[in-house]
Amino acid sequence: MKILQINNVYDFGSTGRITRDIHRGLLEYGYESVVYYGRRYRTKDNNVHKICSEFYGKAQNGFYQITGIKYGGCVISTHRLISAIRKEKPDVVHLQCLNGHFVNIYRLLEFLKAREIPTVLTLHAEFMYTGGCSHSLDCNQWHTAAGCGHSGCPQYKKELKSRSGDQSSAMWIRMKRAFTGFDHLVVVSVSPWLMERAGVSEILKGKDHRLIYNGLDTDIFHAYSADELSNIRNELGYEPEDKIVFHASPYFDNRPDHIKGGYYIIKLAERLKDIHFLIAGKYDPPLTVPDNVKLLGNVTDKVRMAMLYSMSDVTLLTSKKETFSMVCAESLCCGTPVVGFKAGAPELISLPAYSGFCDYADLNALEKLVSDWINKGKSPGISEDSIKVYRKERMISAYMDIYQSLIHH
Repeated sequence: MKILQINNVYDFGSTGRITRDIHRGLLEYGYESVVYYGRRYRTKDNNVHKICSEFYGKAQNGFYQITGIKYGGCVISTHRLISAIRKEKPDVVHLQCLNGHFVNIYRLLEFLKAREIPTVLTLHAEFMYTGGCSHSLDCNQWHTAAGCGHSGCPQYKKELKSRSGDQSSAMWIRMKRAFTGFDHLVVVSVSPWLMERAGVSEILKGKDHRLIYNGLDTDIFHAYSADELSNIRNELGYEPEDKIVFHASPYFDNRPDHIKGGYYIIKLAERLKDIHFLIAGKYDPPLTVPDNVKLLGNVTDKVRMAMLYSMSDVTLLTSKKETFSMVCAESLCCGTPVVGFKAGAPELISLPAYSGFCDYADLNALEKLVSDWINKGKSPGISEDSIKVYRKERMISAYMDIYQSLIHH
């Protein structure tokens, strides 16, 4: 059996690592596996192909700014991709995250539908059923019969970032048309929250919906001993008795309306002056933070990241919305409990015995959660229990079951 995966990136970011893990896992199990991806770095992995240059991707982003149609364009790279699918003749095509201006999503879906190629679509964000927005936040136009944009998109300037006016309705209609009649399709959501929303959307309702949690490399993300953590603790200037709250985010920002909620980290640190706050994530200097906040910048070394989780007493999530939360899974596998705001998926995919969540923006409740969980201390079984749920081998096995079911349908 040959599986062909398509993703925006490979071995970069969460979806790139998931695509890599599935590819390598399939090869280990004796499957034929090939990957085509659009953006970021070239790889030396066998049977993995980059189909879009960075220059072309940026040019297509400019084309989108003119047309306002976010997932169209990309004529050359889409032609390359469709030609590759014809040449490879895969038994199953697995679509991961298709944003990034490397493929015309509508044309790709229409091709797969017309050729009746068994297809798996994994939802890592919301744009495949909203037609445009990756995070629809409080807007629910996407699951009405009239569709997105029928009464004006409330966030097209912020989320869609179009200079051509509100094209959300046109995008929603094109996405709905592409999925209409697509029968050889399984839609996988990475959280119960995402699956419920996809199932009631006008674009994806009536499809075959499944749930598979994202998996991670538990050879890296596991609990590290005090001896293993002594060097990094000394490097960062923490004493053994210091209490540490860890926060990881692609980007740390102090604006109150930023989706990742860095503003609330800073406000909490101002209240809990005896606790150290450790932040991993890009930020734009100068950024003023309280004295008990340490900004590490972007941390790319995964072993180092796992050690940061392990040495902390609590990991803090402050996002407004998340479709999964690799931070949650990674922290729990490293033996550190998670607290934060209810953001859709995290409170459903985390292990209740080792996590606590409160309403978004409720700073008083968040302060109490952090204090309570730090005082409670770490449970000795947290890492072992979490690894059983989030290990990548479980994810790969679940996808192989779906591939087999599509072939024998």
